[in-house]
Formats: sequence, C-alpha cells, structure tokens
Amino acid sequence: MGDLFQLFAVSAVVMGVSQTLSRERIFAPLRARLGGKESWLGYLVSCPYCVSHYVAFVLVPLTGTNVIRVTVGGWLGYALSWVLSTLLITVIAAFFRVVFWFVDETQGLVKRRQRTEEEETATMRLHREQAEQTLNHHDPETREPSPPVPH
Repeated sequence: MGDLFQLFAVSAVVMGVSQTLSRERIFAPLRARLGGKESWLGYLVSCPYCVSHYVAFVLVPLTGTNVIRVTVGGWLGYALSWVLSTLLITVIAAFFRVVFWFVDETQGLVKRRQRTEEEETATMRLHREQAEQTLNHHDPETREPSPPVPH
C-alpha cells in the first residue's frame, strides 16, 4: 500500500512540476531562449508530456520509486527498472493531467455560466428600469388631462 501511495504521489509531483516548467509564465524566458515551439529543443520543453519524462527520470532514483522490478540482476536490471518505472509514472502523470484539465475546464464552465447569469440579470434589471421610467413618464398623475370628448 505504501508503494502505491508513493507511486501516485511521485506521479502527481511529476505532473505538477512538468506543467509548471512547460506552461507557466515564470519559465517563459527559458522556453523562449531555447527557441520556443519553433525549434525542436524549445518544443521539447514546451510540451508537458515531454517534460514529464525528464522530471520522472530524475525523480525515480531520487525517491526510490522503482515500482517495476525486473528479474535481470545487476546494473542492467537497475537500469531497466528505472526506465520502466519512469514510463509508468509518466503515464500516470498524463492521466492526472487529463483529470486536472477536466477539473479546470469544469471550473471555467461554471465561471462562464455565472458570468452569463450575471449579464442576464443585469440586462433584465436594465429593461425593468427602462420600463419603470416609461411608466413613470406616462403616469396619469403627472400627465396633463386630455380634452373632453365631444358628444
């Protein structure tokens, strides 16, 4: 159970760090210096999925999250375990990214719906005020009496 928690925790960290490096404004100068999306190197640091591979490749040995164990021993076994665990964490981080995208999109839809409702309320209030002004303008108490109708 501890390995599963660590797997998801490291995947969440990979998702967050890769999203920050590849999308946030604070790292825009670095991405621009590397050529932006027009160059292959700039594209590799502008793609959250690509960056998540690099981040996971660093975090797997630092955190000891080798969740995939291979039967081959020695340095080859360690390298295979490292690469396969990195790929698994990257896939889970990509899944997290999709989930968070839906959460962000849902929040955006809610905010847009609230803004639309506020605009509709303001429009109805404006129409009501205009109608009240029109009625007050034609109020019988303030209006001059009409001439009598001849018989």
